[in-house]
Amino acid sequence: MTELNILVTGASRGIGKAAAQELSGRVYVTGRDENALKLCDSAGYCVCDLAENIDVLAGFIEDKNIDVLVNNAAEYIYGAIEEASKEDIQRLYAANLMAPAYLISKAVPHMKSKKWGRIVNIGSISGVMGEAYAGLYSSSKAGLIGLTKALALELAQYNITVNTVNPGWVDTDMGRNSAGEFSTEEIIETIPQRRFVEPVEVAKLVKYLVSEDARGITGQSINICAGLSLGI
Repeated sequence: MTELNILVTGASRGIGKAAAQELSGRVYVTGRDENALKLCDSAGYCVCDLAENIDVLAGFIEDKNIDVLVNNAAEYIYGAIEEASKEDIQRLYAANLMAPAYLISKAVPHMKSKKWGRIVNIGSISGVMGEAYAGLYSSSKAGLIGLTKALALELAQYNITVNTVNPGWVDTDMGRNSAGEFSTEEIIETIPQRRFVEPVEVAKLVKYLVSEDARGITGQSINICAGLSLGI
């Protein structure tokens, strides 16, 4: 197979950065922080806020003939639902669910023509289990799981796989900052393995799902949460 054209969203830090470093091919990155993107060892980058100027990235996808799309970028809001503004709700769903769907729609024509493609959506254990005071985030990630299942059926005949990876607590800025009123020690007590997942662990799972070894895996929602989904 020729060298793959890969796009990772939200690649300036955390899981996205780890995935971009782990994947092999012409890896393109996107995010809001141009300075951080410049520091990535990538084939190129596109500065984009998924909730504001997504058409810029849509054009980039069509221009680069993306074979592998990793939808990683996301917004997180912690707070009671009655405190969420209309703007909060619109922005979170735009970034977390509408953007992945739209970017997939732009990547699929090339994948279909090639009869090969890989789409990996980064969900969350919150989309599997639900998270109090993070209803917007949880529901957007649950929607991503539903989108994954439907598109896996729709695209299977074209040798395009679609899967969702659901991290639990990950040792990233977003993971640490989304703790709300809970301390790190209190969070760790809720995790069976008593640790945060490392970004590289998620990245290696993404790498496997992109590989030919995983060609029979599609439509799946895979948890990587140090046992969090099982209870204490």
